[in-house]
Amino acid sequence: MLRFLLLYLSIYPLIHYYLFRKLRTALLPGKKTRLGFTLFMAVMIAAPIMVRLAERAGIETGARFWACASFSWMGLLFLFLALAGTVDLLRLAILATEKIRQRKFTQARMSPRQLVTAQAIVVFTLYGYGLFEAANIRLEQLEIVSPKITEQTGRIRIAQISDVHLGLLVRENRLKKIIAEIRKAKPDILVSTGDLVDGQPNHLNKEARLLAALNPPLGKIAITGNHEFYAGLHLASAFTKASGFTLLRQQGMTVGGLNFVGVDDPAVRTFAQKTAGSEYDILSAQPKENFTVLLKHRPEIDPDSSGLFDLQLSGHTHKGQIFPFNLLNWFFYPQRAGQLTRLSSGFLYLSRGTGTWGPPIRFLAPPEVTIIDLVHEK
Repeated sequence: MLRFLLLYLSIYPLIHYYLFRKLRTALLPGKKTRLGFTLFMAVMIAAPIMVRLAERAGIETGARFWACASFSWMGLLFLFLALAGTVDLLRLAILATEKIRQRKFTQARMSPRQLVTAQAIVVFTLYGYGLFEAANIRLEQLEIVSPKITEQTGRIRIAQISDVHLGLLVRENRLKKIIAEIRKAKPDILVSTGDLVDGQPNHLNKEARLLAALNPPLGKIAITGNHEFYAGLHLASAFTKASGFTLLRQQGMTVGGLNFVGVDDPAVRTFAQKTAGSEYDILSAQPKENFTVLLKHRPEIDPDSSGLFDLQLSGHTHKGQIFPFNLLNWFFYPQRAGQLTRLSSGFLYLSRGTGTWGPPIRFLAPPEVTIIDLVHEK
């Protein structure tokens, strides 16, 4: 967490400085105006930290207000950074080409004020669309044929949610939409592949009751993501169990003729003592004749586990959540979110995530509830 805080305080103020430089000559001509905007930016930089402190102190109303304000601003800022940064790079390329060729390609140029105004209009438009995209949860369906699904069973339907991030911003109304999509699909079992909660979950009693009322025939299974540890493992575990999930921590279980293995997120090494049993050991102990589903928050493939599972379900990446940050995500996790990837042995499905983290928007990374049908191979 300290590393994340240091990274945040290193990068986020620089993004604000970039914005200030863009606005200084175009829209902030007076000293008082510049000072006022500087103070506003200082508050927005500090606000996400203050939100977490207020949340831990139990000041929920104030925390929700500042979370909404600061994370909405963060979304606008990220969109502006992506747009203005792209424009600046293009302008730099044009200027460099003009200098090399000693001729101008464009005669009419926009003034700084006109350019920033145009960019602001585009950013607010994209933000509005981002709110719409985040609110519209897609039902993604895929089918896997396997001889390990018996002819008597025929078909088993798994519903996957991931990265819901229930907390100050993702609350009861959003959860009702998610549950409606799950009910529509009528799954046999529901799995949550981490980050079910975001911050302190002790104010999410309504949300726990809504989840507890969801009862697929074969039950509900969850694993830890990094945010379960950020929120406090004891509180996050209590919420998960109150919501009716069986929490698998370095454990396996057999349900409906399927093996489910759940492993802890690597954040466990920082926030809690790791539970016994490696991924390889747990997978090796499962009945070999059963179809094995590995629940693992981050889409990391352990080469030692090759051949020991048939399907890995993961999340964590959100597909970047706000384009073009999915390109940055790709450097760390090259697997394609929202698509079934064939491995040397078995499959990996990486969910785009069901909720939002930070900014309450998504742009070219729609949220999803995933439906996986496991079918007998004839």
